[in-house]
Amino acid sequence: MVDRTEAGEDSDSSAVLIPFQEARRDRLELPVTFHRRELDFILRLYGEMVAAGVWRVYAIDHLKDRAVFSVYRRASEVPLFQIVKDPALARRQGAWSVVAATGMILKRGHELAQVLRVFDAKLKLVRS
Repeated sequence: MVDRTEAGEDSDSSAVLIPFQEARRDRLELPVTFHRRELDFILRLYGEMVAAGVWRVYAIDHLKDRAVFSVYRRASEVPLFQIVKDPALARRQGAWSVVAATGMILKRGHELAQVLRVFDAKLKLVRS
């Protein structure tokens, strides 16, 4: 096969050769995101909790090392819970965790469905 640039012709092709290391570096800089099925599962739980009057507002953060789905009672408050996807912990403790407003990890695991079962039990706000 003859390269057009070597034969003195201009290359009209839109294909660009990118070194593997450069492509990998670009991919590693992308933020962690929720996949469509994961987000569907989380939003289904969110809809149930909104219908129950427990949650009202949510926020999604796609960070460099993790993705966070935060739920609030009111927008001006701290999040009641955060559903965190941290791929760096996938092989050890599991990529998924549910974190309370105090920062305490309520449940951690490898499967999203198992971790979200923490919300099956009635959680009550205790005031002291």
